Amino acid sequence: MIITVPTSPNYATVSFTLNRNIAASRSVFTNRQRIQEYDGCYWTAQVTLPPMQRTDALEWTTFLTRLQGVKNTFLLGDPSHTTNSGTYNDDHLATENRVNDTSETLTFTASTSTITAGTSIFTNTFAGDFIVVSGATNDDNNGTFKVTTKTSATAVVVDRTLVDESSTANCKVRQNIKGATGLSLTRVGSGAGTIKKGDYLAILDAAATTGDPVQYVMVVEDATASSTDYGVRIEPKLRADITAGHYVKFATPKGQFRLASNQVSWSVNQASIYGLSFTAVEVING
Repeated sequence: MIITVPTSPNYATVSFTLNRNIAASRSVFTNRQRIQEYDGCYWTAQVTLPPMQRTDALEWTTFLTRLQGVKNTFLLGDPSHTTNSGTYNDDHLATENRVNDTSETLTFTASTSTITAGTSIFTNTFAGDFIVVSGATNDDNNGTFKVTTKTSATAVVVDRTLVDESSTANCKVRQNIKGATGLSLTRVGSGAGTIKKGDYLAILDAAATTGDPVQYVMVVEDATASSTDYGVRIEPKLRADITAGHYVKFATPKGQFRLASNQVSWSVNQASIYGLSFTAVEVING
């Protein structure tokens, strides 16, 4: 159950932390490092409420009690950025898989940073869009790429250094999948406008405005718009594949959080002034 957060009094402070699970090892002989990033990447928040009298405190103490420790959840966003800087004028966007090829022969050209496909899989992509490649022999040719130039329906220039590799069969070129650091979105209704660096987005679990957030992400560079479509670079990476058509909330986005422990507490002084604080962790399902 998602419990509604009280709106008054507002937070005194909220400290957001983005946590990553990355292992690093160093050779004692060469001093070279090896880095391994794991899937666990999530937000935590330390919330402190202002001193308050009993009437206001009851709203918060009952909220914390209704959470039943880590059992129930609530919605929380960065309170310093409740309104995004972008001018996109609809509440939501939707995911759109403009390329979704699970068996393609690809050639990678290092000198021009070009990916060439055996068929016309890039027909609907555009400069500024994001694709995710897997199945290449050289690992540098796998991962998320931003399309900088669309040469043709079979070839795109990308923003990362490639390694020469010719005619590798059974590669995949997809969008909005687990591990992607770019979203491929389209407008909802007549929505239009910009999505700016520093804006937050909430990825929902359904193709409906009533869906629940499954991941809270930050836009880390100004998005590229092409007609009604958007290519958006995000952090952290997607934790799971997103079904095409699922909604992404732009207006006042919030992530889904739960308490970090089963204990809740508050203090009261002789003047019946309450002090409350709690720690929350982003919900990761599945």
